[in-house]
Amino acid sequence: MVQACKAQGGTFMAVGDMGVTGLNEDKDNLTESCRPVTEILSRIGDKWSILIVMALSQGPLRFSEIKRRIDGISQRMLTLTLRGLERDGLISRSVTPSIPPRVDYELTQLGHSLRMPVNALGQWAFANRAAILEARAMFDQACPVQRATIRDGQRPPAAIRPAPRRA
Repeated sequence: MVQACKAQGGTFMAVGDMGVTGLNEDKDNLTESCRPVTEILSRIGDKWSILIVMALSQGPLRFSEIKRRIDGISQRMLTLTLRGLERDGLISRSVTPSIPPRVDYELTQLGHSLRMPVNALGQWAFANRAAILEARAMFDQACPVQRATIRDGQRPPAAIRPAPRRA
């Protein structure tokens, strides 16, 4: 049975041999109980890791081939992401001694096990894109001041930021 973390309200989902079930649990220590899941999802859930897994799902690729297939990724970010995926056992790196040395990256068995969930997530995103865009437009109309700051990932202006608490 795979342990799942607690959710707000004391309910969480547990994935076991018999499927997914809802369980009632005490809501204390939510962060601590979710830490293992959060650590793994932070690796595989970021923008670049998903794209690299998708690119490598078609077979081994060299660094430059991966970079060409993934629009907008910098050399540094590709290097860091590949190292992280290798460290987590999702990809393997093989060096062929030649001049210049040839380095290939490919999904490990564990990495291949991500293909189905990644494809399912992609299908969900395509199926729900219109609804998400509509929700964004409605939010942007209702909150025009915050629109640009949320979209650009910046802090809101001081006028709409909560005042700091005084001790």
